[in-house]
Amino acid sequence: MRVAVVGATGQVGTVMRDILRERAFPVEEIRFFASSRSAGSTLEWNGVAIEVEDAATADFAGLDIALTSSGATSSKVLAPRIAAAGVIVIDNSSAWRMDPDVPLVVSEVNAHTLRMIPKGIVANPNCTTMAAMPVLKPLHVAAGLRSITVSTYQSVSGAGRGGVDELSNQLEKSQGSEVRALAFDGSAFPLDSGVKFPATIAHNVIPIAGTIVDDGLLETNEEKKFRDESRKILEIPGLFVDVTCVRVPVFTGHSLAITASFDRPLSPEEATQILEAAAGVVVCEMPMPRFATGKDPSYVGRIRRAETVANGLSLFVSNDNLRKGAALNAVQIAEELLALR
Repeated sequence: MRVAVVGATGQVGTVMRDILRERAFPVEEIRFFASSRSAGSTLEWNGVAIEVEDAATADFAGLDIALTSSGATSSKVLAPRIAAAGVIVIDNSSAWRMDPDVPLVVSEVNAHTLRMIPKGIVANPNCTTMAAMPVLKPLHVAAGLRSITVSTYQSVSGAGRGGVDELSNQLEKSQGSEVRALAFDGSAFPLDSGVKFPATIAHNVIPIAGTIVDDGLLETNEEKKFRDESRKILEIPGLFVDVTCVRVPVFTGHSLAITASFDRPLSPEEATQILEAAAGVVVCEMPMPRFATGKDPSYVGRIRRAETVANGLSLFVSNDNLRKGAALNAVQIAEELLALR
């Protein structure tokens, strides 16, 4: 296939390029695109230096698939223009996820929706949604999912390179003995909040990931995405979802504590057997972001009965938000499209 990577110089675009190589995706031709700031620079592909093109002015004709990660505002303009050139767009932003004419796809869960792509655009879910879907789908098939209550533990890389830099800089500042003493005796941590997060993230947990949405619910956009996207991907429009999204001082890897209610009883032992056979899932004793980083599956563990809901189970999930949470799933969608040709 003739492939475009849009946002190729960014955090997710870099991982997309790596995963295309790792999975030996059959690339006949590849082109890299980014903003005008990066246009003219070069990126290596199989020993060849390829010049980065300006996505805003480029001609995309002749390509088959575009893997795009350029932000929602940019995608609303760019994705239709690329699709109009006859290219299937696999978009990593939030711009198209809830459009009824755009499939929202997790490759292991609902690849069947790729048979109809009316606008020539396929949406990649949010990274926290992505981690949960391969775990929840087989349990739903087995027992009928009724509700989920979720607390997320989202790494700073979910806020882009700026989030990574912010945590790194704050950790560097906190190495001084004076700062350690102040933090240890319980007084306010003497670091200013940064650009990406509303409070200091180093040595802290912030109970707001994303920005508050003006919808009367006082929820964040991350929480809204998780609820709306879960209903669409799992094809359960009436699913009850309560979610609190939290930012934690971890560089890579999102985690979720999930309590789920089902139509029928589902024992931890049966759930474990189901998940051990599920695509894109690995059952382990103690899922953690440090364990999941650099790996593809959603790791799930701590599977146990939940007493607060009918037919309830609680479990814990960790996943690399830059791989399966973004780049890997986009490439897997491209593989599904290739198989449908």
